[in-house]
Amino acid sequence: MAFFSMNHVKKSFLQGDVQEEILKGVHLSLRKGKLTALVGASGSGKSTLLTIAAGLQPASAGEILMEGKSLHAMDQEEIRKIRAEKFGFVFQSAHLVPFLTVEEQLKLMLDVSESKLTRMEQRKEIARILKLVEMDHRRNAYPASLSGGEKQRVAIARAIIHKPEILFADEPTASLDSKKSKDVLSLIRELTDTLNIATLMVTHDEAMLPFADRIIRMCDGLILQEETSTFPTPSLHRTIFKDTVKMSDFI
Repeated sequence: MAFFSMNHVKKSFLQGDVQEEILKGVHLSLRKGKLTALVGASGSGKSTLLTIAAGLQPASAGEILMEGKSLHAMDQEEIRKIRAEKFGFVFQSAHLVPFLTVEEQLKLMLDVSESKLTRMEQRKEIARILKLVEMDHRRNAYPASLSGGEKQRVAIARAIIHKPEILFADEPTASLDSKKSKDVLSLIRELTDTLNIATLMVTHDEAMLPFADRIIRMCDGLILQEETSTFPTPSLHRTIFKDTVKMSDFI
């Protein structure tokens, strides 16, 4: 059963005297432990759909439900709290704070999400997550000394440190080469499975689609097609990653 759903969602902007429709009544649901990929040409509405789902901008019409509760009925403080506590974000650029170390980037996220962990518990959780994304050896490094792949791994660690229920990824591999792109998607895929996160990813790269459970193709603000991936079941994902992806090569 979907714990997050968007029903007949529309988005329009006033361009001069013309009302331009970006989304034209979209229906979408997310399930935990599943990676959903949104695909479409530039201007298809896929990134707009993701930002509305993430509460970063309001819909013009329609309903968005999170665990049966309408986001439309919530005030801005309630939506901010959901974003901080239940959502994680990864974008094309890592957007790391330049004067904070890798470890401090994650500590900042725990502070923003108003974590109730003690300082000792925070240090242990940060160490656990950095080990999970194989960045524990770079915990004291600053962003300027990290490669593009390393920065995205830190961004992913920051996005999951507070144990979100949904991970929103907007073109997370667009600035990386093909090998690092596959490594990043392997990591997102594995975290979706092992942490039971619902992941919604926007991508233009067809080569990334085999990592998804579900592929949604958009055009002109509408969902044209929904496909189920033929990629192996989650129980096999980790075996495949272990055999084919050496995360130490991801630097």
